[in-house]
Amino acid sequence: MNNDMPQSLMEAVLHFSDLDVCEDYMARMKWIDSRPICPKCNSDRIGRIKSRRKFQCKEKGCRCQFSAKTDTIFEDSPLGLDKWFVAVWCITNAKNGISSCELARAIGVTQKTSWFMLHRIRAAMKTKSFRKIVGEIETDETFIGGHREFQHANKRSKYGRGPVGKAIVQGLMERGGEVRAIVVPNQRKVTLQGNVRDNVVPGSHVFSDTLASYVGLDADYVHRMIDHTKAYVEGKTHTNTIENFWSLLKRCLDGTYVAVAPSHLGRYVDEQVFRFNARKGSDATRFLQAMLAVPGKRLTYRQLTQPA
Repeated sequence: MNNDMPQSLMEAVLHFSDLDVCEDYMARMKWIDSRPICPKCNSDRIGRIKSRRKFQCKEKGCRCQFSAKTDTIFEDSPLGLDKWFVAVWCITNAKNGISSCELARAIGVTQKTSWFMLHRIRAAMKTKSFRKIVGEIETDETFIGGHREFQHANKRSKYGRGPVGKAIVQGLMERGGEVRAIVVPNQRKVTLQGNVRDNVVPGSHVFSDTLASYVGLDADYVHRMIDHTKAYVEGKTHTNTIENFWSLLKRCLDGTYVAVAPSHLGRYVDEQVFRFNARKGSDATRFLQAMLAVPGKRLTYRQLTQPA
């Protein structure tokens, strides 16, 4: 990373206040040697329309016009990259997240606009990896939903007590490494064990509670279970590390975002997973990591608001 790149929010606001600097930075994220490539014909014979901050392909059969925002989460946004970059910096480095109301006040947009911006950035923060986690792995689930005493009487009578009617998130924690978290439809064996096998190298040590759905993992893993009615730790057998991640996730959801629609829960989980896995880096490295994932992703307002 260049030493002249911003290392704090104050420096980021000043550094990216120049739209030319923002476009040069975006070009480095998208194209090799910052040389624009036509998204339509892949030609590198590109001219620049400075008055409109756009590029134009010089090929006769193409003449496509595009910008540094094209084929990124910023595409078709009327907002300048100076506002977008500050938004990315804020959400990647706020431990408990940043609400749409707070971001709207900070960068001078409406709450609806900032809400849309944050979801587009979360789409980029979704980490995909072909690497399977290995070593000592903890697996557990948590339930996301309103506390029964705060629910409307109609919902209380419909859902009953405990986790009934709540969203379920399964977590897989690599001790000393990264976490994976997936919104799951149920706690059945095929669902939970399927996620374990998809994400964990066979032969690893897997620790879980005594949920019956985990019975049978010992065919592929060294599986140990902890009975929480008797103890929370027995030597190395515990799920305390993933429980720590659940506390961070719920502090973010309950304290900052307050109300999260089930259809959007996955993106909020991806946001917290991103920050947790990048916890050892600096603010600047987390920003860079998110920006490297910006190209090639798109989330429209229609996609975001369509019924699940």
